[in-house]
Amino acid sequence: MPAMIGADKRENILRAAIDAFGRFGFRKVSVDDIARAAGVAKGTVYLACESKGDLYYQAVLREVRDFLAASSRDVDPRTPADQLLEQCTRQGVSLLQRHPLVRDLLAWRMDELPEQQARFAEIRNMTKDALAEILRIGVRQGVFREDLDIDETATLLRDMQASAYLFYVVRGEDGGDYTLYVQRTLAALRLILDGLRTR
Repeated sequence: MPAMIGADKRENILRAAIDAFGRFGFRKVSVDDIARAAGVAKGTVYLACESKGDLYYQAVLREVRDFLAASSRDVDPRTPADQLLEQCTRQGVSLLQRHPLVRDLLAWRMDELPEQQARFAEIRNMTKDALAEILRIGVRQGVFREDLDIDETATLLRDMQASAYLFYVVRGEDGGDYTLYVQRTLAALRLILDGLRTR
């Protein structure tokens, strides 16, 4: 277990890690790079984490928490849930541009750290749980069907967004046009919503 260090130093290390891992990926970043960017000694970094892999996990966890807080900030249970889902999806797609570690998590680009897979799966489920809450609101409102399998539908919605992003990045068929990714994600969401709504 890492020793205690001051909150300011820990925050500087975590911010430097988020920036470095987000820009260059896990393999290309060294603990020395993070220490230099944070303005601390390499040994101080190891007071904040158990290993480079643990630091990466902490960076991804922070980014997902920030991402979820920002994307669900305007969730109001008085708003019809289908509108909430579209609003959160639109907000989430926009936020993905600024959260590369969240994109990597959703696209499951964590193969370099097999020892951390269970921890990353837990974080990935946090994104699903946020969607599940909106689905529950919709069932309570009568907007979504009562027989809805909330967990499976939330998983499908999360994976739909990740899939749309993967096509955007891997295939590059849109010439890097992020608006096309947004349009495709929202079009897929609308198709799914047709199956969720009560008749």
